[in-house]
Amino acid sequence: MIDTAPAGDMALLVSRALDGDHDAWNRIVDRFSGRVWAICRIHNLGAADAADVFQQTWLRALEKLGALRDPDRFGAWIATTCRNEARATLRRSRRTQPVDDTWVLDREAGPDGDPEHPVLVAARDAELWDAFSRLGPRCQRVLRVLVVEAEDRRPSYELAAAALDMPIGSLGPTRKRCLTQLRQFLTEGIDGGTRES
Repeated sequence: MIDTAPAGDMALLVSRALDGDHDAWNRIVDRFSGRVWAICRIHNLGAADAADVFQQTWLRALEKLGALRDPDRFGAWIATTCRNEARATLRRSRRTQPVDDTWVLDREAGPDGDPEHPVLVAARDAELWDAFSRLGPRCQRVLRVLVVEAEDRRPSYELAAAALDMPIGSLGPTRKRCLTQLRQFLTEGIDGGTRES
């Protein structure tokens, strides 16, 4: 949920948290945890890395709380801190990882007993992710937040707007345009040369 607290409220919470008020700190964490998790998600971090970035972001917040010049801008500050932590984690984890498709063949048959089912599903998924990788970075981020990683398949446009730093009103049209482009890549087999958006 996007923070809609009145101006000055955050300054009071930060001041109380600095004085050792655990309830004030917990209220700050509750208020901005959704935003921090959403930012972790759009950076396509694995579960362990996302948890590390989440924890590291809040550790940085605790360390720097007293140095904040404008506590009412805490939401923007924590979002930037999380983005920086996520990018640093991605930079550290960039390494070549061998890919081996034999795991597909070792899997059990599908629910109807068809041994080809896992192979067909893996082929379909590979084609989808290949088309997804042809999308521009903006479309990838929007679709990742609104479609791929939406909790219970219900995207939170408020969290997405905060995580993507976009107006809520532009998310729907952008999502539609990106899905249309993805569908085009899948149905027409467009060669992935140029990236849009």
